[in-house]
Amino acid sequence: MTVTRGHPMTAEITDILVAHCGLDAEVAARTPAASLEELGLDSLALLELSAVVADRYRVQIPEQAAQLSIPAVADLVARRGQQPGHTENSIVIAAPLPLVWDVTNDVANWTELFTEYAAVEILHRDGDTVRFRLSMHPDENGVVWSWVSERTADPATRQVHAHRVETGPFEYMRIHWRYTEEPEGTRMTWVQDFAMKPTAPLDNAGMTERINANSAVQLAVIKERIERRARAGAPAGETTGTGDE
Repeated sequence: MTVTRGHPMTAEITDILVAHCGLDAEVAARTPAASLEELGLDSLALLELSAVVADRYRVQIPEQAAQLSIPAVADLVARRGQQPGHTENSIVIAAPLPLVWDVTNDVANWTELFTEYAAVEILHRDGDTVRFRLSMHPDENGVVWSWVSERTADPATRQVHAHRVETGPFEYMRIHWRYTEEPEGTRMTWVQDFAMKPTAPLDNAGMTERINANSAVQLAVIKERIERRARAGAPAGETTGTGDE
């Protein structure tokens, strides 16, 4: 279910605490930054809060909730009560499937295929599974984001399953790549399923919007670069040349 963030959820959590947990509404109004413990709620009151929130929002309240303020609890419930993030983006590349497959699965050369990656470090290979570290170009604040991912390619089905090992702001991030032949060339599809941590700067909806926007940019770049290689007659399996994500 989708729940509303901000003031409405704070009001709802306050109502639950007053109705079910013995909270003095006037005390809460005078000290909005106080923790539940400072507001006088004991372990039994927190258990009742957890039970009501779990039943109403399908969200589990952590044991350390006593140290959180009411707005912080409301924000946690709002974030965890969201629908998980899901995106699906695809593009048709005017090139043979073997070429598209080989170029896009050559992880070591992703800095030549994706515009957002500054460095790729291969950490481990085991058959068709590769674990690697990706580092992005510095963002507008000069921060370099980096994480470890792992992907397993299945050449027989032309599918790849990947996930973040170091999840960073994500609770989890899973990516499914599909490749299919079409009359115009090869359709490459990215399906991403994820959820953001409560401490993340974006919620699931915000990250969904960002991923959809970025995927459109990167897919267009990949299409242009692979099509250029196809026109130049680059054989499948050749990993030098241009590219970006």
